[in-house]
Amino acid sequence: MRLTWWSQGLAVLLAAVFVYVFLPDVEPVSGQDQKEKKKKKGADLDFPPRLPDGKDIHTVTSDEFLKAPATIDKDVVIAKVAPTIDFMYYPCQTYKAKIWSNWGDGLAVNGKYYSSLGDHGAPRGNAFVYEYDPAKKALRLLTDVASVIREMLLYLPGKIHGRLDMGKDGFLYFSTHRGATNVTTDANGYKGDWIIKCDPKTGKSEVVVHGPVLKHCIPTSVLDPERMIFYGGTAPGNGKDGTDGVKFFAYDVVNKKLLYSGPDGPPRYMIFAKSTGRVYYVPGSDGNPGPMMRYDPAKPTQAPIKIGAQLGLRSATQETPDGMVYTVSKAGKAGKSMLYSFNTKTEEAKEIGPARVGTQQYITSIDVDATGRYLYYIPGAHGHGEDDGSAVVQFNTKTKTRKVIAFLHPYFKDKIGAIPTGTFSSAIDPAGDKLYITWNVKRGTVAWDCCALTVIHIPEAERRP
Repeated sequence: MRLTWWSQGLAVLLAAVFVYVFLPDVEPVSGQDQKEKKKKKGADLDFPPRLPDGKDIHTVTSDEFLKAPATIDKDVVIAKVAPTIDFMYYPCQTYKAKIWSNWGDGLAVNGKYYSSLGDHGAPRGNAFVYEYDPAKKALRLLTDVASVIREMLLYLPGKIHGRLDMGKDGFLYFSTHRGATNVTTDANGYKGDWIIKCDPKTGKSEVVVHGPVLKHCIPTSVLDPERMIFYGGTAPGNGKDGTDGVKFFAYDVVNKKLLYSGPDGPPRYMIFAKSTGRVYYVPGSDGNPGPMMRYDPAKPTQAPIKIGAQLGLRSATQETPDGMVYTVSKAGKAGKSMLYSFNTKTEEAKEIGPARVGTQQYITSIDVDATGRYLYYIPGAHGHGEDDGSAVVQFNTKTKTRKVIAFLHPYFKDKIGAIPTGTFSSAIDPAGDKLYITWNVKRGTVAWDCCALTVIHIPEAERRP
């Protein structure tokens, strides 16, 4: 018994010494500290998110938008005239989700802005498509994925990762994206993702096709609005089901016919040349520079062919009237995010300059105005955009000048408790006077927890030739 008592005492003593010597000091956790920890995890956040004054929209013009943080490069120009900015939350965020998020690029057309967001849930998730009317300053829910496909099978993806595009029939077309890789199983009913069309006048939506590439999700898309061909870049649903890698496909949405499907597709974005209907992409690259492929709708069953040009393609603008498209690369671990021009007439690609303005380099949406003079983009797509002040950048294609037209952080954090941390969706109005941005927003959490829309009214003085 003495030995047992002595052994137990020694064990307790050694444990105490270990804690004292090797573990850091730990202060008692107060009730306030526990609340702060819960807040960082999002436990105390309100849904739906609301503005402090209870209004639907916060509209402001402030010189605070022109104050650059110390991280901004010295050769970056800062705008002289502050824009007016409208800020509003998307109303569908009525419940706490896995992570409310925006992943698909939006569209400005016919005086409206169309955008998507989702709850990232799966196999029981949901994603939403909205129309914003700048004349009414109002968001209108058009459709949600669950209401369109709920009765068809068990699997409901909570993510739209591709573009929203409008066909010549006036309908919006988009594709869904799995939501998570660990639940894309037969048991959950996963057979592939969906192409859906939506009438923006009524919101009535219907399935175009389910699983154009079986067991594959669709993180990349673009629509040819004249020929009504939906192009997609896919990925295996879970990467473990024996299917091959990224594929490229072309689907006739009118006749509901798969025109082509083959290997070595685009993981993240494609160039669409409206003037010719041709589609270009960099196979296997997640935005880094590489050789380009071309698909010609005049030869719909033939595989894409390699052309001589190379560029980086994490995102691309629409084609300008003179046949130019602009792209941005994804910076590697040691590289830089670069801007490129691509001439759809000559198929010549050129590197035109760096995209970054500070520490953040990841850019997933880039737009060009109707004149082809100004590019617009927002660095820090996947978060941490606030490290550079949530900068909104204007790039002059003639002078190669990078100019920040607004820093949204810390103004919105200080005034309404919202940090615009990154975006995958932006669109410039055809008039060139408004830039729409769907933000992933954090309200005191480590990661973002909701989505908001800002409309940047670009002063005329900042967009003169």
